[in-house]
Amino acid sequence: MKAIESIRDFQINESNIKLEEMTNQNSHYFTAFNKDSIFNIALTVIAILVVLLVGAILLSLTVYSLPVFKLEGISFLFHDIWNPIANKFGAMPFLIGTLLTSFLALFFSLPFSMAIALFLGEYFSSGKIAIFFQNTTSLLAGIPSVIYGFWGLFVLVPLIRNIEIKLGVLPYGVGVLTASLILTIMIIPYAASVGREVISLVPQDLKEGAYALGATRWEVIKNVIFPYARSGIFAGILLSLGRAIGETMAVTMVIGNNNQFPHGLFSPANTMASVIANEFTEATSNVYLSALIAIALLLFIVTTIINIVGRYIIKKLSIENLD
Repeated sequence: MKAIESIRDFQINESNIKLEEMTNQNSHYFTAFNKDSIFNIALTVIAILVVLLVGAILLSLTVYSLPVFKLEGISFLFHDIWNPIANKFGAMPFLIGTLLTSFLALFFSLPFSMAIALFLGEYFSSGKIAIFFQNTTSLLAGIPSVIYGFWGLFVLVPLIRNIEIKLGVLPYGVGVLTASLILTIMIIPYAASVGREVISLVPQDLKEGAYALGATRWEVIKNVIFPYARSGIFAGILLSLGRAIGETMAVTMVIGNNNQFPHGLFSPANTMASVIANEFTEATSNVYLSALIAIALLLFIVTTIINIVGRYIIKKLSIENLD
């Protein structure tokens, strides 16, 4: 009888242990499920907040820019007259100045940024030389824009003025070319850093296979590295272009701040960012203030369009790489 009771007690204890293990396991799964759910909800809320923030910025810019559009209509985007005293506002000179300086800076910076990316990503990817140049490039990206502006004002402007005198051009010193050169120096680190990263990620097997087939180093760079890394390289170029379009302080100090169409590379001009920085505190009327906010809206739209087109090109390049 005692043996039967002992067996029964053992079976009951074993059942209780199994039940406790199942309860603990279910509790663990439930806790993990709760943590995953909370994390997913938090990420969703943050993503929605970011979208709402962008929408709120766009909405506020649109609402506050309505007075100038009621006065000028859609022609505000195409007029070239900017006369706050006569309530005549046109954004075209600033749009042209922004695109001209930004794309010129991008054109000037490409050879240097690609050379640095190749040098650090392929030729000297490690070692003291690589560390020195990487730190120097990072330092260029971290210098405040006002310092670039002061350097351009005291070093680059006199240099450009001397060139203008020799060419028989009005020696302003400041202008589109000066602003583009300052932007060139400022955006080189962005394209170079991203380019270096993607070039260093090219699989070594692909390069070794090309060398085994008798390819030279230039042929490997041309036919293996660039095709494999071109989407990332273009992403770095797009990043540097966005930096150039939105730059304010350095450009304001060396572009000349002339509210007219630039007639050449040496002409003083204005960008959308620089005219806002120069005249926002001087906007005494609602329409004047609305015109500056409308230029900010135009800058927002231009930047968005360039990013959308750039992402589409990156996607197409990535698909071609996969093929």
